[in-house]
Amino acid sequence: MKRILTGITPSGYPHLGNYIGAIKPSLDLLDEKCESFLFIADHHALIKVWDPKKLKELTHQVAMAWLASGLDPSKTFFYRQSDIPEITELAWILSCVTEKGLLNRAHAYKAAIDINKESGKKDMEEGISLGLFSYPLLMACDILCPNATHVPVGKDQQQHLEMTRDIAHKFNNRYGEAFNLPKAVIADEKTVLGIDGRKMSKSYNNIIPLLGSEKDLKKSVMRIVTNSQEPGVRKEWKDNVLFSIYSAFANESSLSEMKQKFEDGIGWGDAKTIVFEELNELIAPIRENFEKQKGELKYIEDVLQQNARKVRETTKPLLEKVKSLVGIGSF
Repeated sequence: MKRILTGITPSGYPHLGNYIGAIKPSLDLLDEKCESFLFIADHHALIKVWDPKKLKELTHQVAMAWLASGLDPSKTFFYRQSDIPEITELAWILSCVTEKGLLNRAHAYKAAIDINKESGKKDMEEGISLGLFSYPLLMACDILCPNATHVPVGKDQQQHLEMTRDIAHKFNNRYGEAFNLPKAVIADEKTVLGIDGRKMSKSYNNIIPLLGSEKDLKKSVMRIVTNSQEPGVRKEWKDNVLFSIYSAFANESSLSEMKQKFEDGIGWGDAKTIVFEELNELIAPIRENFEKQKGELKYIEDVLQQNARKVRETTKPLLEKVKSLVGIGSF
């Protein structure tokens, strides 16, 4: 049986990019022919989120985003990363078979080095934590600890899955078979642009909120960057930020109509109103569910704890097998 794994890091408030890129695809993959492991990567968030109250709030928001989007926790494994201690214990064991050179090639680490170079710092590794450096190793353990067989990834995450396969293969060769070699599930990826034209990201402060009010949603859409073309002037829909954001969630019929409106010279205000109204129609049920459940902290905690117990029925035996293979544990 396929075992599919997806995670979201609670490093910012849930946004449209999270929904289109992770939440909705994970819900679409749910069926009786596979097991789905969906988790909140709060350990990963420690790399960027240093305020403990903020981290708890963001973790709650991500949990609510999934539940409000229609996730039935009784039909999947929905859990918080930090509730599965086997993941971090496995991380130490696998760090002993993972070469530093492999992690040196990680995109996030290399990007941090480049930033230091561009800013003229003498120490190229200044400000780079061990957590950031070893991030791909912990991600590998997220995948390998429940022994996932398939992982939905975007193009920017393919490297991490390749690293995971390398680490698992090396362990299996050295000690014996313990891990599946997970396969990438590369869907027809939709990169959701932010309101400034860059990839939608908490880091860029360019998000369209998923759980905010209707007023907040409209405000975000109206701030999407456009040019100064007047109404009546033909608009180019290719490489247009507003059209790109619209294409991330609109159906083919709506896209064809919008293309024609661009050709006919629709005003930017009118175009943004259409985008807002259709996006609001998509998000309204999620917002309504969120408003109903956001105060039910005990319910959410119970869901996460119950699911963590289910997950550990898989991760505990796997870790015991790994420890036995490497020679750790009782005589």
